[in-house]
Formats: sequence, structure tokens, C-alpha cells
Amino acid sequence: MNTVFVNGELVGRDKAKIDIEDRGYQFGDGIYEVIRVYDGKTFTMKEHMERLYQSAEKMKLSIPYGEEEFTTKLMELIELNGVKDGIVYLQVTRGVSPRQHHFPAKGVRGSVVAYTKDYPVPTHQMEQGVTAKLVEDIRWLRCDIKSLNLLGNLLAKEEAASEGHFEAILHRGDTVTEGSSSNAFMIKNGVIYTHPVTNLILNGITRRVIEDLCRKNEISFQEKIFSVSELMEADEAFIASTTSEVMPVVEIDGQVIGDGKPGTVTKRLQALFSERKGNEAS
Repeated sequence: MNTVFVNGELVGRDKAKIDIEDRGYQFGDGIYEVIRVYDGKTFTMKEHMERLYQSAEKMKLSIPYGEEEFTTKLMELIELNGVKDGIVYLQVTRGVSPRQHHFPAKGVRGSVVAYTKDYPVPTHQMEQGVTAKLVEDIRWLRCDIKSLNLLGNLLAKEEAASEGHFEAILHRGDTVTEGSSSNAFMIKNGVIYTHPVTNLILNGITRRVIEDLCRKNEISFQEKIFSVSELMEADEAFIASTTSEVMPVVEIDGQVIGDGKPGTVTKRLQALFSERKGNEAS
């Protein structure tokens, strides 16, 4: 896995260079996506690419390649690196210009990079469940944009990880929003609840797959705000992301959720998700 994509070229990783005045480096002025690869095939590639371009539009950022051309380059990168089970990371910034807070001249071309990485499915954790820590959500108010500005996420994740937890579950006051790198869900009386799609969360691609699976398999799914206390009293809880898939949360802040094991609804979703990725990875 030594080939990377840098501004239109596929080059060796040792030759990949980014200018020190790239706005992604200096301001976090850019966007990114992480796309799953299963058995050499991408999963939900189209949805990820669509979200990338939507984030770009919200940031008034111009991606220098069309979606089809960019997708073709990424597929070539995956093939060149022989990725089996892994990810492809892609990032677009507003480009290179002398440091100034306002946007550079319109002629400045955005910087685009992508690379691949092995990333096995976390099977053991998915079977056993993980623990989480509640952390106040201090992020900005445009979490719907998948931007490089992740300091709030990083601080929360580090707080959780330093205490041995897999994830930080964020809340604004008493309202649960999402995980530091995932969407958050609770289950009560067989009903799945998750925060509505607003500017306060990222509308995760895995989240969308879960919603679709629920609709097609008669599992009650509600986009509804829920509180920290409701989460702690849930029958089951789980988080979801590209890399974690459907990940059971069996303990939060030292309090056992349900019976402390992955619940029946969560396990059913895991099975449905596994079937979907097997059928749709392409």
C-alpha cells in the first residue's frame, strides 16, 4: 500500500508532498470522507461521494474533479494497493495561498489527497460490546459538515480513551447528540431512537443504512431527541460508523446498559447489516 493520490496523480507515498501554506494544514479549511472496502469492493461509495460534494457546497469549497472522475481515481487507487478489508481516506482543502483568514482568490485550486489503509472488521468488539463515556458536546454548530475541524471530537475521544473507553457519547446539556466519531442510538421497548438530522449531528452513511434496514424489516426507528437519563435507562444502546458498523454499547460511565450484553435488536441489526454489505459491496 505505497501508492497515494495527490492532486490528480497517483504517486509513491514517499513522494507525496503538501505545501506548508495549504489551508487544510493552517486552518482545517477542508472536508474529508472515509469509505469502507470489503473483500476488495467498496461499500456505499456513491453515498459517501455525494456527501463529500454536499459538504463542499455548504463550505463554498470547489472540488477540482467531478464526482465520476474522482470516484474512478479512488477505485484505481484501491486496486493498485490491493486493499482487501480496509478503508480509503480522502481529503479536499481550499488549496494553497498566503495565510489569510478570508478565502483566497478564485483562481486557487483545491488540494486533494487520498490514501488506503488496512482496517479489519472489529469482530470481537462487535460480539462483546464496548464501553463509553458521556462528554459534554463543545463542538461548533455545523456538525452536519464533515470538515477537518475536529478538535472538539478529538478532545472528547481522548477523554474517553484515557479512561479505557471505546467511544465518547456527546450531549448538549441533557440532550444526547452523537458519538465523537459515530452516531448514537438507544433502544427502548423494541424501538430504536436516534437524534434527528440537524446541524448538530453528522448524517452518517451507516446511520442511513440502518434506517433503511429498519424500514425494510419492520423494526421501529424514530428520529427523536432523547436525554442522558433516557439513554442510561435504555434496554440497549449502540453506536454506528463506517469503521465500527453496528457496535453495541454495554456500559456507559460505569453503568451497565440493559443486561450488559449486546441485545437482541442490536444483534439483529448487525446480521442485517452484514447481509447488506455482502450484497452491495461493489
